Amino acid sequence: MHDFLASGLSCLERARLADELGEARTRGRNLSRLRRLTAPERAALDQRERLAQARLSDHDAEHGCQP
Repeated sequence: MHDFLASGLSCLERARLADELGEARTRGRNLSRLRRLTAPERAALDQRERLAQARLSDHDAEHGCQP
């Protein structure tokens, strides 16, 4: 029973991490449509997206979750 609950929770966590990645990508696209971004702003947005992708990939590798 515990394994079933843990796998369900990991799927919820995966969904949360996938949402976080989607939000990071959307934020970067929306801001760049509004105005020209400075180099530091672009770098910060890129880093945010890379970190979100890394967290999602790490979670998938650790828990074996599938999209």
